[in-house]
This record gives sequence, C-alpha cells and structure tokens, in this order.
Amino acid sequence: MKTFTITPAEIDKKWILIDAEGVVLGRLASIVAMRLRGKHKATFTPSMDMGDNVIIINADKVQLTGRKRDKPNYWHTGYPGGIKSRTTGQILEGAHPERVVMQAVKRMLPGNRLSATLMTNLRVYAGTEHPHEAQQPEVLDVKALNSKNTRTRS
Repeated sequence: MKTFTITPAEIDKKWILIDAEGVVLGRLASIVAMRLRGKHKATFTPSMDMGDNVIIINADKVQLTGRKRDKPNYWHTGYPGGIKSRTTGQILEGAHPERVVMQAVKRMLPGNRLSATLMTNLRVYAGTEHPHEAQQPEVLDVKALNSKNTRTRS
C-alpha cells in the first residue's frame, strides 16, 4: 500500500464567503483556519497549500465573549520606551476592525513558512461589500454549524 500524496495540479481550491455578524471570534477563527489549511478535505497534505480562499464580511460586527473586549493588545515600535497598547474594543471601533479577525486566524495557523502563504488566501472586509463576486463564492453559514457559534447576549 502506497501513501497518497497530492500534486499541485490536483488541488481543487474553492471560494468560501462567511458572514461574521454575531459570530464569536474564536470559533470563527478556528473554522477559517481549518478551511485555509485544507484539513476539511480527504486529500489533506500538511506540507502543501491546498485550502480554500476565504472571504469574511462584516468583520466589525464580530462578537467577543467574557471581558476580552477590554483585553489590551501590545506592540513595540522598536525604539526605547516604545511599547504601545490598545484594547480589542478600541481596535474593533477604529479604522481597521478587520485586523482583529486577521490576527485571530493567523495565530491559529502553524508558525512556519506555509502560514504566510495561507494568509494570502484570506480576505477580510469590515462591511458587507467585497470585490470578489466574479469568483462566485459559496456561502458557509457558520451560525448554523453550532448554536454556540453565536452570542445571544451582548
């Protein structure tokens, strides 16, 4: 019995559209990371980019459980004393709320060179509009997958 290994010519990539409105951030990120990696396919090969292209809309309306909205996010400018922070709530209400979703998905991918390639297959938009209608994306209803994927209380 030989081990099956897929070749790049055999990879079938689809376009998936996910509406993030009312969906819990961590659950959304784990589903998207699995789709980007290709683990939902029977022909999964760990060393290849065989996942789907994922489009996320309404990233500004994603939900956080507990007190994660008040959790600070730190970064350093590279200069002495250059540590800065913003809470997750401030980022979601700011000019680029899609960065919260992108960071959550990135941290659920493996920390190797393949991760950077997989992140190029992710497109996140704060509003409902996206320029990928020509790809005819299939809609994946994350809310219907599990009742815990949505937040009932605000």
